[in-house]
Amino acid sequence: MEKKVTFILPSEALGEATEAILLGDFNNWDVNEGIGLKVQKDGTLKATVALEAGKSYEYRFLLNDGRWVNDWFAENYVHKAGLAVDNCVITVPEVVEAEQKLATNESEPKPVKKAPAKKAATEKKVAPAKKKAEKPSVDDLTKIEGIGKKIAELLIADAIVTYTDLSKATPKKLRGILDAAGNKFKVHDPSSWPKQAKLAAAAKWSELEALQDELKAGK
Repeated sequence: MEKKVTFILPSEALGEATEAILLGDFNNWDVNEGIGLKVQKDGTLKATVALEAGKSYEYRFLLNDGRWVNDWFAENYVHKAGLAVDNCVITVPEVVEAEQKLATNESEPKPVKKAPAKKAATEKKVAPAKKKAEKPSVDDLTKIEGIGKKIAELLIADAIVTYTDLSKATPKKLRGILDAAGNKFKVHDPSSWPKQAKLAAAAKWSELEALQDELKAGK
């Protein structure tokens, strides 16, 4: 049985791109079968797909400027050593009995209900306040010595969006991201980035500044 799954891409992930399509195991990574994401009122892009329940799928987003980006809200990631990228992974939960019963009931004709009697004019209902959609937290990665705007975009595209994410990334993985982006990024040395990011995540700015002074003096 299939279950509808909604994929969300925040506007911050687009950069200079304006459109995105969803590719994955469910459409054989075929660009011609790519699922277009629709822009929402809050700026996010969404696509809803019916997937078979109980199965796991790998997927990514392809932007119209040629860049691949990951789902910031993915359940998990799997590293593809040959491609030096991490694919997003989603496992569609099994359809429980209550959902199956609901789907069956929706297909049956529903009895016509009588309109309820109007209440007195003095009884007014107050509509609950709508909650604003919360945007995912994104740190300014350019505060890390050695990371400029373009490299920050590469890291964000690989789901490294906060200082904590960067502090957990290995130099080997960071090296792979830079190498995959082209020769012009191979001169950068990411070995100190996780250590710097750990200090930034803990808001230890004076210690970070001292470390960066050492790095500059060592250049």
